[in-house]
Amino acid sequence: MKLILSCILGGMIGLERESLNRPAGLRTYTLVCMGSALAMVVSLEMYYQFQATVNADPGRIAAQVVSGIGFIGAGTIIREGPTIRGLTTAAGIWVVGCIGLAVGAGMYIPAVATSILVLFILIYFRRLEERVSRMRDYRGFSMIVEDIPGQVGRIGSAVGDLGVSIKNIQLSETDEPGRIEVELLVVLPQNLDPETVIRSLSNVAGVFSVEQIG
Repeated sequence: MKLILSCILGGMIGLERESLNRPAGLRTYTLVCMGSALAMVVSLEMYYQFQATVNADPGRIAAQVVSGIGFIGAGTIIREGPTIRGLTTAAGIWVVGCIGLAVGAGMYIPAVATSILVLFILIYFRRLEERVSRMRDYRGFSMIVEDIPGQVGRIGSAVGDLGVSIKNIQLSETDEPGRIEVELLVVLPQNLDPETVIRSLSNVAGVFSVEQIG
């Protein structure tokens, strides 16, 4: 019964991840939850069998589940340039492992309640996150700069002094030797004029031209 319940709870959360084409989906979440439940069941059963002869810790095997899940979660995290994807999926796998442990320990109500809360967070918080993202003032800037060491760092310092957050940066070669094109995707603070950012970037040594794109 514990294994079946862990499969159902893990599968519910995995199905939501599968619908979004995440690196870990239905099968991964189900297997992690069931495996965690089995580890807890085995840990408790060994304790009951040998408690009279051995000073056993019923949580020792189960404790290693949390550490082991870290390796699976790390495999779902993908770095694409300055952007990191898969953190939510990795966190979901960790929570599913904990749900499996709760089921294996016979704590059914906390396990079910946590599963419902996880689904609520994954579905409805994503919509809230999208609304907040639309409220941010995203702007793009393109620059032709001198190809020298530390140039990107100076650009980052210039926009950082204005409170501008860089979300993406892309470098590409130009037809002119010794020069490169730098494209920035940034989030401007409220009441900050893009022209102020352009003037600040234009004052950086080695920057030949700056223009807003998009």
